Amino acid sequence: MRVLFATVSEKSHLYTMVPLAWALTTAGHEVRVAGNPALTEAITGAGLTATPVGTDHRMRDAFAPYQELAERIIDARKQGDRAGAGALYRSLHALLENEATDWNEPSAERETWASVLRKYQVNVEGMYRVYNDGMVDDLVELARAWRPDLVIWSPLTYAAPVAARVVGAAHARLLWNVDIYPAMRGVFLELAGQQAAQRREDPLAEWLTGHLRRHGSDFAEEVTTGQWTIDQGPASLQLPLDLTRVHVRYAPYNGPSVEPDWVRGAPDRPRVCFTPGSSSASVIGASHLPVHEILDAVDGLDIEFIASVPAQEAGTLRRVPDNTRIVDFVPLHTIVPSCSAVIHHGGFGGWSAALLHGVPQFLLPIRFSDWWAKATLLDARGGGAYLHASEVTAETLRAGLVRLLEEPSYRASAARLQQEMLAAPTPNDLVPTLEKLTELSRGGVPARG
Repeated sequence: MRVLFATVSEKSHLYTMVPLAWALTTAGHEVRVAGNPALTEAITGAGLTATPVGTDHRMRDAFAPYQELAERIIDARKQGDRAGAGALYRSLHALLENEATDWNEPSAERETWASVLRKYQVNVEGMYRVYNDGMVDDLVELARAWRPDLVIWSPLTYAAPVAARVVGAAHARLLWNVDIYPAMRGVFLELAGQQAAQRREDPLAEWLTGHLRRHGSDFAEEVTTGQWTIDQGPASLQLPLDLTRVHVRYAPYNGPSVEPDWVRGAPDRPRVCFTPGSSSASVIGASHLPVHEILDAVDGLDIEFIASVPAQEAGTLRRVPDNTRIVDFVPLHTIVPSCSAVIHHGGFGGWSAALLHGVPQFLLPIRFSDWWAKATLLDARGGGAYLHASEVTAETLRAGLVRLLEEPSYRASAARLQQEMLAAPTPNDLVPTLEKLTELSRGGVPARG
């Protein structure tokens, strides 16, 4: 069959697709990967066939205020003004966290009609349209010309289910996240049903309907969720939703990578890895986590601390503890297996690598994307601990990290989650299931004419 992967041009989104794309390729299927032109080199660098569509999105422009704060943080750190940097970190957290960006606890009891409507008004205009409007027409044209049997899309790449519905292809989301988007959609629809007809504004459906009608099709709720969902995480760390869901074992891909020689061999004391999230740091211009406080927290502990700090931030570090190695980048799948704990912000890479290898996690999230949801779900399952990023001090992090390393229950819970991950089919083993689901789902409602 022909399989079209589609994602907006964010490398971190693409990287989650590469193992499954190769599994389908080696099973004998034709595979193409569609993305904005800026993603072409990353796609071909993974050995896959790229089909550039549309124009490059301008999502980075929306982060200009965050980037300005990040620059001020770096300047303050260079000058040794830790109090000033701390205040700026808190300002950055406050700017990133707001009612529109916090989708972490989708609940009709927690949300109001006004709050959930506001989420969709802001995100459709400020994110979904920015990501998708410039690529949807070309993606539909590609689908009409190439006629894929199956379209696999990254969350937020709504141009893909539009194209799939227009040509009657089966389509599925491939998750890199806790499934907050359809969960919040369910809350939205529940609260919308309680409103008078004239108040039932639906920004997401209205936007998608406009694209679908232009191409001779119509809206269905499956365009927001996929006909089914491919989940790379364990079910016990997912939100309970009434969706068709298949699980696949997470397989790491970090882009072109080199394993450092110091990674090899067992460490002579507990190794702890800190990764602030390369994709979020590249968007904002710096990590949103207070690196100085984190280094002070581990100073003097009987551990080997590996801190992945982008080069522009590493230059601001006036002192590095004796037990710490600063690196610009290290492939997580090469270092996490030898770790006793992983500290990160809640991104997919650090989260999944630690789960796959049964390593306890210390998350330092804010209420942005699904980071907070990951932290609370993991804490509830006993596989880790968390602190809000604004609460991180040398004292709070040190106490939490020592507890994580010394209490056996964390590693036991992490091992149980690892077994759940390993019980899922590999990408290669999932292919027959995808073939069957595609056969059952194809030919939905192809466009007229």
